[in-house]
Amino acid sequence: MDFSLSPDIQDLQQRTRRFIADVVIPFENDPRQTGHGPNESLRAELVAAGRAAGLLTPHASVEHGGLGLSHVAKAAVFEASGYSPLGPVAMNIHAPDEGNIHLMEVVASPSQKERWLRPLVEGRTRSCFAMTEPAPGAGSDPSMLQTVAIQDGDDYLISGTKWFITGAEGASFAIIMARMEDGSATMFLCDMDRPGIVLERLMESLDSCFAGGHGVLRFENVRVPATDVLGEIGKGFRYAQIRLAPARLTHCMRWLGQAQRAHDVALAYASERQAFGKSLGEHEGVGFMLADNEMDLHSARLTILHTAWVLDQGGRGNIESSMTKVICSEAIWRVVDRCVQILGGRGVTAETIVMRIFKDVRAFRIYDGPSEVHRWSIANKIVGARKKMLDAERP
Repeated sequence: MDFSLSPDIQDLQQRTRRFIADVVIPFENDPRQTGHGPNESLRAELVAAGRAAGLLTPHASVEHGGLGLSHVAKAAVFEASGYSPLGPVAMNIHAPDEGNIHLMEVVASPSQKERWLRPLVEGRTRSCFAMTEPAPGAGSDPSMLQTVAIQDGDDYLISGTKWFITGAEGASFAIIMARMEDGSATMFLCDMDRPGIVLERLMESLDSCFAGGHGVLRFENVRVPATDVLGEIGKGFRYAQIRLAPARLTHCMRWLGQAQRAHDVALAYASERQAFGKSLGEHEGVGFMLADNEMDLHSARLTILHTAWVLDQGGRGNIESSMTKVICSEAIWRVVDRCVQILGGRGVTAETIVMRIFKDVRAFRIYDGPSEVHRWSIANKIVGARKKMLDAERP
């Protein structure tokens, strides 16, 4: 395995770091940053800055205006962007658009790419991914899907309720997962201004880094033509896997950047703040927390790079991405939690960015599959592989 970066990618990483430091971080106290993420005016200004810097949507294919980054290259650039909660928005590599771009580049038809993908890559639109549902619908178990699509001539009528739909407010279109009459699942592309789509409310949440917040959507016999089926009928769950493994990984990359930022703030404070005759960092209790941070950041970064390498080699990376999601979400949480402790009173106030990062990263242990579900999935796979091996050895 070779995780070295080409000179071009090293240059892109450095350009990203300078852009985040010089252009994006000054926006962090902008009043247009709301509890449901940056509003559309702030998002547009950030995207314009990313475009002017030549850093917009670098993960997209060259054909659609991106740089066609490998997964290892994305690890370097996405972490650098995540140093500010607004960085991924400015570079158009935030969730859910980043994952939707990847999925559509693989699955969408040429006409669908021109209609929906190209404006998304250019930062002119946003999207959402509508799969999660309230109980008894689909959550961690997608097979519980309740939203239905019923064929009506050359169209489909979609009905159901979705929630925790990131970016729903202000999205131009949605990718909707719905159950077919035969029990299979299909993905549909749908403009959000179609009759029958109702944004019931935005959900209050700990995090505030996603443009458009997290919404509750209701679909009331939404008519979608067959031409807007994404990929093939009945292959929705298969396409979800195309999206999920890379999307889990890019979440890890971006939030690792936030953890690094929190650590840097805490380290600077511990180096400067004096107590009991010396700097905080010279006290063993604080020094050990800083050391543990360094180890967690290092192990998370290596885990990300390994899974990125697996994907770059053409591997599916399903079990690797599950392991990385658990390792990184829990390591990043430990890092940021220690930073709050090191900062003391400053850590639980808006005197530094750390409180905001703390609120953002707590949700990461739930998003894209809770740690418990990933552990259950990993266990099933390794136990199943062991059983298969023993069965093969029996005469």
